[in-house]
Amino acid sequence: MKTKAAVLHRMTTDRPYSLSNPLRIEEVNLDPPGFREVMVKVKAAGLCHSDLSVIDGNRPRPLPMVLGHEASGEVVELGEGVKNLQVGDHVVFAFLPSCGHCPNCQTGRAALCEPGAQANGEGVLLGGNKRIRKEEDYYYHHLGVSGFAEYAVASIDSLVKIDPEIPFEIAALFGCAVMTGVGAVVNTAQLKFGESVLVVGLGGVGLSAILGANAAGASRIIAADLIPSKREAALSMGAHYAIDSSDPNALQELKDLTGGGVDVAVEFAGAIPALDFAFQATKRGGTTVTAALPHPDARLQLSPVMLVGQEKTLKGSYLGSCVPARDIPAYIELFKSGRLEVDKLISHKLKLEEINEGFERLAKGEAIRQIIIFD
Repeated sequence: MKTKAAVLHRMTTDRPYSLSNPLRIEEVNLDPPGFREVMVKVKAAGLCHSDLSVIDGNRPRPLPMVLGHEASGEVVELGEGVKNLQVGDHVVFAFLPSCGHCPNCQTGRAALCEPGAQANGEGVLLGGNKRIRKEEDYYYHHLGVSGFAEYAVASIDSLVKIDPEIPFEIAALFGCAVMTGVGAVVNTAQLKFGESVLVVGLGGVGLSAILGANAAGASRIIAADLIPSKREAALSMGAHYAIDSSDPNALQELKDLTGGGVDVAVEFAGAIPALDFAFQATKRGGTTVTAALPHPDARLQLSPVMLVGQEKTLKGSYLGSCVPARDIPAYIELFKSGRLEVDKLISHKLKLEEINEGFERLAKGEAIRQIIIFD
């Protein structure tokens, strides 16, 4: 079938993206779903820094590729062997498929699914297939989703069935921003009730972490970002303090506030100075978590003496260390109960044709979560 999609043909396009238009809106062909695949009519898709890092070359991917990895929609066609989904089901895409059979999946670590990671790196669906083409030339899939399109074909292992009462623009947030931010706090850092938290980097994921820290019972939440408007947004979402981490006095200010540092620091900025600040702000015996993706060549200088002598823990977090089929429905229930107000994350609603303007806005730090709404 024919569908409109936002296609990236070249990375490192000059800014502003609103003029250079790195994403080209094209009519492409979508092959029918194959074994254990379904076709989804995409209803909403979020613009995330992980998409931006492909556009600007920080996360190289095979091209041409249809971007978009945070999305929700409705199942419209089933491939062979699909038993757990039906036409009409509402779904959220998970940006790493969980095969369920590799050693990591079998031990509850779906975020480290080995076949899923391999498929994502190769730009194919979990079964190794590509379903998007322009005439006879196939395009690559972004993280098994390619949600910047009217329709998408995905593996059933990339989809989570959800409550149909949840608006699609809200549901899309759970596929990346909420899953990554909340999961980094509760799954990776394993925040305990009454502990203090620092969140560095206040985009959609970082602000989700603030919402998650509140829901998990953090005693004190400190938000850090270079942009004043984002610090204000953090305060409106439950942070108790907001600081500019580039201020020379910021680290001492934080230690004065917390009596020596926070129990848990989580970093989402994707910049080495931000991760270093988070680690330095973590108290003796505390845990620092990073869920950001800086350029692959970036390196953090770390003192082993501090790591050992202060018994600090530094951990990575991918997919919020989540099991999507377990955690997405759980987080949605928290939203329904009013304990996870993720609707506050949406700052802009766009049409697909406005996507380049949206990514320029994201690159300038002028948005939290922008959602493309498909009619």
